[in-house]
Amino acid sequence: MLYPINIEIKDLEITIIGGGLVAYRKCKNLLDFGKKVKVVSENFIEKFEEIRDNIELIQDVYKEEYIKRSFIVVAATNNKEINKKIGIYCRNNGKLINVVDDIEISNFTVPSYVKRGDLLIGISTGGKSPSLSSKIKRELEERYDDSYEEYINLLGEIRQNIIKNHKDISERKNMLNNLINLSLEELKLIIKEYKQIKL
Repeated sequence: MLYPINIEIKDLEITIIGGGLVAYRKCKNLLDFGKKVKVVSENFIEKFEEIRDNIELIQDVYKEEYIKRSFIVVAATNNKEINKKIGIYCRNNGKLINVVDDIEISNFTVPSYVKRGDLLIGISTGGKSPSLSSKIKRELEERYDDSYEEYINLLGEIRQNIIKNHKDISERKNMLNNLINLSLEELKLIIKEYKQIKL
């Protein structure tokens, strides 16, 4: 059974082995979170040219040396045996490994997700139905549109003000709970009021 976890990847070395569409998608996902990764493959699909400046491309066959220092590895080649070999090495050496064509040897998977700034909603069916994950993702993208990035930022700003200015724990909790019932425009008004008070 998989355990959901959010992990800070800023200082972690991440390597993707493979140069096809699946490897590209994995790479793009990591770039969404501001992480530059190393990608190793004999050949790369053209789409990699779009992101070449944001990643480290190594045109070569898979070699163990490319993942020795990596904490997270994605095995996404079109060769099941090579993927399995990478997976076994990583499992034996305490690395996080996602083998795209073998969930059994993987010790982590990456769920579908909707990201709106700091709002992150993960969707997973444990590999049983990627189609259902995609359907739910589309529904959530409609429900939580781009305005939620600003909404989350405003909630965070107001929360800090409430924590700073209200010492009563019960009162603070009630105020914070009530915030999520407010619209984006109402939150903007509250921020404006706080700024006027400071002036």
